[in-house]
Amino acid sequence: MIGRLASMGTVLVIAPHPDDEILGCGGTIARLAAAGHDVHVAIATRGAPPRYQEQEVERVRQEAAAAHALLGVTRTHHLDHPAAELDRVPHAELNATMAALLEAVKPDTLFLPFVGDIHLDHQLIFRSALVAARPRDWSYPARLYAYETLSETNWSAPYVEPCFTPNVYIDIHETLERKLEAFACYRSQCRAFPNERSPEALRALAMLRGATVHRRAAEAFLLIREVM
Repeated sequence: MIGRLASMGTVLVIAPHPDDEILGCGGTIARLAAAGHDVHVAIATRGAPPRYQEQEVERVRQEAAAAHALLGVTRTHHLDHPAAELDRVPHAELNATMAALLEAVKPDTLFLPFVGDIHLDHQLIFRSALVAARPRDWSYPARLYAYETLSETNWSAPYVEPCFTPNVYIDIHETLERKLEAFACYRSQCRAFPNERSPEALRALAMLRGATVHRRAAEAFLLIREVM
C-alpha cells in the first residue's frame, strides 16, 4: 500500500456514528491529509431524544469537529439519520442519502464500516453505500475498503456473520499518536482500559496489525473493489 497512497485521490470515510471514523481510519485519515489528499468524513447518524439528550448530542458533534480538525479532514458531512434506529429508515431513503453524498463529494476512494459488524447501523450503512457506489457510469469510486471498529467488528458471531479478514494494511506508525489524540477529543466516548474503546486498546490493535506485516503500527482493511 505504501506506493499506492498517491493514487487514492479524493477520499470519503463514512462513519455510522461519531468516533467510528477515528477507531477504524484515524491514522490513515491523518496520513492521507498530510500527503495533500482531500479527505471527507460523513457521519451518518445523529442522536435524538429520548434515547439521547440534545446537550449530549451537541457535545459529541463538537468533539467530532475537534478530532477532524486535528486530523486535517477537509469537510465533515452530517447526514443526521436517527442513531441506533436506521432499521426504521426506508432502505430507499438511506440509499438516496448515500447517492447524494457520493455525488457531492465524488470520491475516488471510499472507506466503509464492515458489513459483518454486530451493530445493525453499520451493516445498513455498508449496504446502502455499496448501492450508491455501483459502477453505473464513468464516475464512481475506483476503490472501496471496509474498516474494522473495535467493539463492533470483533463481536460478530463466528461462522454466522461474515468474518473480517483484512488483506490491506496501511502503515500509520508516523500518525498513530495523532489518531490517539483525535480519539481523546471524543471525551464522551473514551473509556478506561481494559475497555476496548480506550487509547491503550487502540494502540495495541495498531501494533498488532503493524506487526502482522512487519511494521510498527498499521490499520487493517478489507478490499471490496478496485478498478485500475
